[in-house]
Amino acid sequence: MPRMIMATVTTITTMSIATTPTITTATSMLMTTNEPVGAGALAEGEAAALYRLMTWLSPAFPVGGFSYSSGLEWAVEAGDVTDTASLADWLDAMLGDGSGFCDATFLVHAYRAAEAGETTALNEVAELAAAFVPSRERQLETASQGRAFIDIARAAWNADGLDAVIAACSTPPVYPVAVGVVAAMHAVPLAPTLHAFLHALVSNWISAASRLIPLGQTDSQRVLVRLEAAVAATANRALNAALDDLGSATFRADLASLRHETQYTRLFRS
Repeated sequence: MPRMIMATVTTITTMSIATTPTITTATSMLMTTNEPVGAGALAEGEAAALYRLMTWLSPAFPVGGFSYSSGLEWAVEAGDVTDTASLADWLDAMLGDGSGFCDATFLVHAYRAAEAGETTALNEVAELAAAFVPSRERQLETASQGRAFIDIARAAWNADGLDAVIAACSTPPVYPVAVGVVAAMHAVPLAPTLHAFLHALVSNWISAASRLIPLGQTDSQRVLVRLEAAVAATANRALNAALDDLGSATFRADLASLRHETQYTRLFRS
């Protein structure tokens, strides 16, 4: 495809004793070139996959993630999370030893089952994921986001076979399962889907904490930087994990989620 480049006409002003100065206005022009796109450019499929991941897992994608804190609101009120250091430690544990790893594993298995057309396996993953949350509010969080993700994907980003796969699920997909199924049906590669999902998950936690502690924008970014290696490690573990490897050791975070339900003053739904 020809590329457009900008060319500028250079103006030279001349003057002599017998003449008055002559000034010519410089003019910019668009010119076309048949020079090929550079070797580092994204292939068409890669560009489409990246575009969709950036859209689906953006805070602007209307799944309502901004209204949930995954128990962080109680943790802040109880004094467990008070600054960037305690927040980073709390989220690192949630990511590697709690809901982060579990959700990542559910996404991986849902993706592979949907990609292979194994509806029985997908149903088992969907049922287990829905039963794995520790509190009523966390159930509300993951179920409502999963439902919203599926509804919006089918309305605006539908793909061949997506409706049939969703219809075959006897249990409505919770959020990580929904993301895995939609990505698989759009042929978006699994590894970047998983990494983007975990980045979005951590970013939403930090966004909630920034309003609760509160944190400034720079401190929020510092926490995100500290969790970069943890996101990569959790993604790698989930890619190689069996469903039998699922488990959580973040008891305090689970307790925070349970106690949030009766918290007197609340900004968030979980």
